[in-house]
Amino acid sequence: MAENAEQTDRTGAFPHQNLAWLRQQGLLSLATASHYGGGGASLPALQAVIRAIALAEPSSALIVCMHYLHHLRLRQPANWPASLVRQVSETAVTEGALINSLRVEPELGSPARGGLPQTLARRTATGWVLNGHKLYTTGIEGLHWLAVWARSDDEPPLVGSWLVPKSAPGIRIIPSWDHLGMRGTGSHEVILKEVTVPLSYAAAVSPLGHQPPADDRAAALSANANTALLAAIYDGIARAATDWLTGWLQQRIPAGTGKPLATLPRIQEQTGQMESLLLVNSTLLERAAAEGFTTVGAGLAKNTITDNAITVVDLALRLSGNYGLTRRNPLERHYRNVLCGRVHTPQQDSAWLSAGRQRLEAGLP
Repeated sequence: MAENAEQTDRTGAFPHQNLAWLRQQGLLSLATASHYGGGGASLPALQAVIRAIALAEPSSALIVCMHYLHHLRLRQPANWPASLVRQVSETAVTEGALINSLRVEPELGSPARGGLPQTLARRTATGWVLNGHKLYTTGIEGLHWLAVWARSDDEPPLVGSWLVPKSAPGIRIIPSWDHLGMRGTGSHEVILKEVTVPLSYAAAVSPLGHQPPADDRAAALSANANTALLAAIYDGIARAATDWLTGWLQQRIPAGTGKPLATLPRIQEQTGQMESLLLVNSTLLERAAAEGFTTVGAGLAKNTITDNAITVVDLALRLSGNYGLTRRNPLERHYRNVLCGRVHTPQQDSAWLSAGRQRLEAGLP
């Protein structure tokens, strides 16, 4: 994967080869429940896999991360109807079938900030008919299942996720993903036009205003998993940048010094600063994998890890100068990739607001 990472970045080509290899190794069913034939792996084990993939080619890691997070949720009781859980789980084992959510919309933006989806699921006598427009559908070229966030035409509407096979007629991909970083994720736009699924494919829906009460424990588990896996990608990118920088500093011998840059105290001090940030990341990632954070704490940890990773790569660029910015070296690619960590939910302002509200409102009358 690492050997092909530069080409994936330059062309923006979808990493079919990487995913095929991961499928052959049984890694695409690693998070799937064991009673369906999956690995049933623990969160620390999944984190180790995601970090390893991210060190090599982070776009592939993000696609697999989203897939793992879905299967972790499906392992929780009363998440989806049992028949749908079985179908998605068994195809992950037998086919390496990938799944991800389709949530973001042009008018709505990120659903984490509130609002109702414009994607409409119309009820008919024989099934649901979906119409909508989705953005940033990570991995769409390689997905088998789509969890489409939508609302129904009922009054009040049902709101939630409908399971849609990617092969269903009426799904059109608009190849619009041309981003600064994480270019191989294929996070294109998707148009759903008169896409029909069975009535039983309303996977996790409830009437507007009558959503089931939030389960604090389940929310904390989900938040810890999100931090443990998603933030591990950007930490992995920072570690790949540090590995490259270490080799370069050990080999680079300026004429004015006559010895490797790696021997200079100023360079050693700044490299030590990078190590300090990565140590904090390791500690936070380990705690998230042990499900040791509250929901609020997991959000803070995710943003701290991401910010630290960005700072590490930025410091590497400062130390390497023009060499680091040269496209034949991987450091500028690592920098573009690591910046993408900021866009994932929860974003910094939301995480800080939740933590500040929890602190300041505690004990108020």
